[in-house]
Amino acid sequence: LLSGTPVMRRGRTKKGDTKLDRTGHSEYRTWSVDSRRWAGYKSRPGDIIIATPPKCSTTWMQQIVGSLVFQDGTPRAIPAVSPWIDARFRESAEDMLQRIEEQTHRRFLKSHLPADGLPIHDEVRYIIVARDGRDALMSGHNHFGGMSEAMHANFDRIGIEDPTIARPYPRVPDDPAAYFRLWLSTPSVAGQKDGYNDMSFFHTVASYWAERRRANFLLVHFNDLKADLDGEMRRIAGFLDVVVDEVAWPSLVHAAGFAQMRAAGEALMPQTKTMFAEGAQRFFNKGTNGRWRDVLTAEDLASYEAKVRQEFTPELAVWLEGGRRASGDPRLCGI
Repeated sequence: LLSGTPVMRRGRTKKGDTKLDRTGHSEYRTWSVDSRRWAGYKSRPGDIIIATPPKCSTTWMQQIVGSLVFQDGTPRAIPAVSPWIDARFRESAEDMLQRIEEQTHRRFLKSHLPADGLPIHDEVRYIIVARDGRDALMSGHNHFGGMSEAMHANFDRIGIEDPTIARPYPRVPDDPAAYFRLWLSTPSVAGQKDGYNDMSFFHTVASYWAERRRANFLLVHFNDLKADLDGEMRRIAGFLDVVVDEVAWPSLVHAAGFAQMRAAGEALMPQTKTMFAEGAQRFFNKGTNGRWRDVLTAEDLASYEAKVRQEFTPELAVWLEGGRRASGDPRLCGI
């Protein structure tokens, strides 16, 4: 079997039942994530789950939400205050869930799972962050291509020991264009069509787009954060029912800027010291769009556009490329 084989556990809804709660009904296991780790999660009213495909500003959103929760811009170790439950390469699921149970602040958790792999509860707020796939690809090449030998060895062990994967972690080519072609056409998860060393970016994005009209879902785009960080943070605060402290507000926005986060990188992401040879500076790389323009060929770009047309609705394609400024409110798209 290929890695991450989805084990479908379709839930049944009684006739006339309008409750939106549901458990994750697909199982995902790759070298980095295991959806089974959510089985012991006990939701609390007000919990926040930040769900994204990899390299779509997850850490940025964790810093934004953390500043709203704590009402200050103090650099805190993000993995400690905002645990990544599905990450299978750090602590055990039992230890992770125990840490979460012991948290006394409003909890904000991270996931890279598609929507069908996550539990969805009415009392939990979900913030979904995405960006143009080509930009995510370039960021992913820097990230996955820069992992330390210790990280590779850990992923190799996970893959070999998991019978649904049964192979070492696939290395990322030095050439980003070569990586793009593998990412676009070679799956790691059985039943998917792309992803190479992770789950399908296209499936993950489409899964959350399909849920976008839930009242407890907010879709946020990288481009909108770049264009108007203050405005998007206010939008997020409103969604989370956080009252904005206007005196403290400028410091919260400042702390969520890319330059400030990069400068505080070792405090925010201390585990990057062992993940990458260059540590936090590799993790907080550039925070920019459009680097693919100097890398991908005309044929590569045509292949990407064809994939977008195949996997996404026209409304989703517009939003994913340009954000709300191009598409309008995602909840209203397609109506």
